[in-house]
Amino acid sequence: MIIRCWGARGSIPVSGPEYVKYGGDTPCVEVRTRNNDIIILDAGTGIRRLGNTLLTEGRYEYIMFFTHAHWDHLIGFPFFKPIYTSRVKIGMYGCPAAQTGIKDMLSNVMIAPHFPVDYNEIHCQIQYHEACAEQYILDSLRVSTIALSHPNEGVGYKFEEGEKKFVFLTDNELSYQHPGGRLFEDYRDFCRGVDLLIHDAEFTPEDYKVSWGHSTYNDAVKLGLDAGVKKLGLFHHNQERTDEEIEKILAQAREMIRKAGSSMECVALYQGMELSV
Repeated sequence: MIIRCWGARGSIPVSGPEYVKYGGDTPCVEVRTRNNDIIILDAGTGIRRLGNTLLTEGRYEYIMFFTHAHWDHLIGFPFFKPIYTSRVKIGMYGCPAAQTGIKDMLSNVMIAPHFPVDYNEIHCQIQYHEACAEQYILDSLRVSTIALSHPNEGVGYKFEEGEKKFVFLTDNELSYQHPGGRLFEDYRDFCRGVDLLIHDAEFTPEDYKVSWGHSTYNDAVKLGLDAGVKKLGLFHHNQERTDEEIEKILAQAREMIRKAGSSMECVALYQGMELSV
């Protein structure tokens, strides 16, 4: 699998010289399988550039997984150019327990008077999958799900292709159990031995807000260590966090890992980053 980050910022997109390295687009991650199938995780503002790239490549079929209905994970959808192309086919996966339904969730982003183009005016072919299954088989991929600990609920995903495993847990508060969320031990077991874990690391211990739905980088590191993860990617950077501050967090995370005597790698995701699993 090839994992590409198109947006790693949380809550709201940002711009300015202090955000050049890690970027300001909100969550969107692309997965390319060994068969070159295209999986898209969430539709934050990063999906705009992804859409332009896909059309340039002449790619018109994708699968989309949505973690939850909060706006920073959806606001790029109306600017995803492929949805206005009739030859595009998209299979959409998301759990109605985490949102009212995929179609309603997306159409609300484009509802008047907040957006000038109605959802019904998009031209692509969409197939909705809302069964809340614990597992999906998609060609070479096996996809497993777990409930996120986040306000209004959400879904995390594990992607397995052959012996390789990648887990995506954004917007997940490890030290507070929200309604519908799981315990730390459940997330540890879900992530056991995976090659790559991308996890919410919005807060530091100093600015952590209990029950706001996000983890500290310390908790993300602890999860990775306890689960025996090979590589940890810190994600969903706070909107106020500058490049310099993220660099400091990354250094502190790596020092925690060193002191634990672990060989786990740790990176902070930035838009444009590409990881191989």
